[in-house]
Amino acid sequence: MARLTRPETQARNREHLLSAAERLFLRDGYQSVSIAKIADEAGLSTGAVYSNFTGKQEIALHVVRGVQERYASRLEEILHTIPDPNALRALREWADDGLASGWPRLELEFALDAKSDTALLEAEAGRHRSVVARLARSLEKISPAMAPLATQGAEAIINLAIGVAVRHVIDPTVTAQPIQDLLETLFAATGLTPGAAESH
Repeated sequence: MARLTRPETQARNREHLLSAAERLFLRDGYQSVSIAKIADEAGLSTGAVYSNFTGKQEIALHVVRGVQERYASRLEEILHTIPDPNALRALREWADDGLASGWPRLELEFALDAKSDTALLEAEAGRHRSVVARLARSLEKISPAMAPLATQGAEAIINLAIGVAVRHVIDPTVTAQPIQDLLETLFAATGLTPGAAESH
């Protein structure tokens, strides 16, 4: 087996560190995970962490972007199936999985930590704006009737999802039902009623 070059080794270490950090952040939360824990989980030294990242905040930013990308892509796939009668069930499963994944806690703790860093806070704000814009584009594609409501609907969905996620961190009995209810209302307002009979 050929030896890895220095750039290849660094890229592999970076991938291992991000995978390890994601596992720990989603399982234990952002606050309780240290650089040393991330290095140990990845089977590397703390020196390897600092040769790839400036610190825990940068690692977390990469992790939350990666998690967001996976969930956003899945949501787009589901929205593109509307008006399939199974769409609302898939949306509910998507939301429930997101709530149970540890993602809401990570987002909340990271946002609270980021507020002390102006540049990081702006990066976070930009990330959230891009999510709204992406969701709005997906809603526009569902039906011409949805286009006038797309941006407003995307804002409402994201704001509600964040609120539900925060409540779920505090009270795990809180479910994603309000998100599904809002989506049903949006669909009904534009003449789309996927899975209405099985929504509850």
